[in-house]
Amino acid sequence: PLSRSNLSWRPLLISLMALVNVTNVEVLENPAKFSDPFKLQITFDCVAPGIKDELEWKLVYVGSAESEEHDQVLDTVLVGPVSIGRSTFVFKAPPPDVKKIPEQDLMGVTIILLTCHYKDKEFIRVGYYVNNYCNNEEFNKEFMDDEGKLMKNPSLDMIRRNIAAKQPRVTRFDIPWDSESQKIPMDDHSGLGQMIQDENSGDGNAMDI
Repeated sequence: PLSRSNLSWRPLLISLMALVNVTNVEVLENPAKFSDPFKLQITFDCVAPGIKDELEWKLVYVGSAESEEHDQVLDTVLVGPVSIGRSTFVFKAPPPDVKKIPEQDLMGVTIILLTCHYKDKEFIRVGYYVNNYCNNEEFNKEFMDDEGKLMKNPSLDMIRRNIAAKQPRVTRFDIPWDSESQKIPMDDHSGLGQMIQDENSGDGNAMDI
């Protein structure tokens, strides 16, 4: 999975279509304090014949690259009923609980995962790298080693996060939607408009937005 693998991407020459196509995710208020909520403005298209049930969106904070047990689901939101056409909403989620993050993994680079499920089946996953850093110069001078790594963690009020908003990794999964007959090849309606690439796992198709 994106959260715990050394990512390697290969070009995939086909393009894909789904009944719900995420066309844009905009990271709002970035950079921000570590303690600030996450805000993502999500735009998606629903194409005919449409879908009957709600979409379930989740935002996951990867607390450690070593184990999923430190992953935190920051929030879940249901969106629906979904009309055919374009929809936009802002997904706001609280920051992670710092007590659930291993001390050695608090600072530096980690990942957030935005996922969407339909009828309990994940059909898209958007991953962003997040850099947690200290913006206090005096603290950095005192506790940073020669390699630029902090020898101790700063207090929470000194930590800021910067999401690599222009470098998302998107993985798509083919699902049956409301019936197996709707499990159809995707076409140019995919909307994200960039080269689709597949992940080593082979479980889905990944691309850059």
